[in-house]
Amino acid sequence: MTDLFANSRVILYYNGAISALTLFAQHPGGSICAPSPLPALASVLEADELIRNTVSTHPAGIVNAVGKLMDLPTDLLKATAGYHEQVDIPNGLITVYLARFDLLDPPHQLMASKGCQLKTLTQLRGQPPAEMELLRRAYALVMES
Repeated sequence: MTDLFANSRVILYYNGAISALTLFAQHPGGSICAPSPLPALASVLEADELIRNTVSTHPAGIVNAVGKLMDLPTDLLKATAGYHEQVDIPNGLITVYLARFDLLDPPHQLMASKGCQLKTLTQLRGQPPAEMELLRRAYALVMES
């Protein structure tokens, strides 16, 4: 894992333009965060707790790096504007971004070849509390847009 991902993660999702079907990628270890799970004791910050950085990496750069790390086709993932959640961990903060698969149909076979599954929000019940909160916020943003 590169230094870029020391403080960043990405949630991958598919949203059907016609059906509004929303699926999230669950990675081989069970996490919804790429390229690695959140550490234990992670908790998502509320809006009034956010820490503003004057210098940060652009979400598209992180999303492109995740796509390259997972060996996905170029331009398959698009960063979703407006989603950058901060997660408090024992030794600092992690920023979580959201990336959409830019396809008409869900990439089930492609993701299966990477050891991942695409699942609905209800199928992901039972994830760690921080991941469930990230999913809830992501789902709300996707449905509102």
